[in-house]
Amino acid sequence: MAPHEQLHAAALEALPRAYAPYSNYPVAAAALDAAGTVHTGINIENASYGLTQCAECSMLASWRLAAGAPLTHLVCINRRGDYITPCGRCRQVLYEHAAPTLSIATANGPVTLDELLPAAFGPHNLED
Repeated sequence: MAPHEQLHAAALEALPRAYAPYSNYPVAAAALDAAGTVHTGINIENASYGLTQCAECSMLASWRLAAGAPLTHLVCINRRGDYITPCGRCRQVLYEHAAPTLSIATANGPVTLDELLPAAFGPHNLED
């Protein structure tokens, strides 16, 4: 099974645990790291909308807790199982933790993080 297909299956499995009572838009994310480990996350909404956690962010928390190897592939899906792309905030957060070559599944085929967030601001911009 191709990496994005494997991740799609993992995201579908995680999706029912999403907490989206306000938007009614559950999202799940799954990522593969270089060691072959799959990490998943789901969106967790909050009544004070600004505290909502996106699926990609909860996936990254799980990945960091597992001391994961570098991320290589990512899938984000909605309730129908359609590929969706990370929002701007999540693109920035992913940039902090993944290589620009991270392969992200989209409805039009895989793209890299660098293609979704060109000329990104990151830790290198804070160096003297």
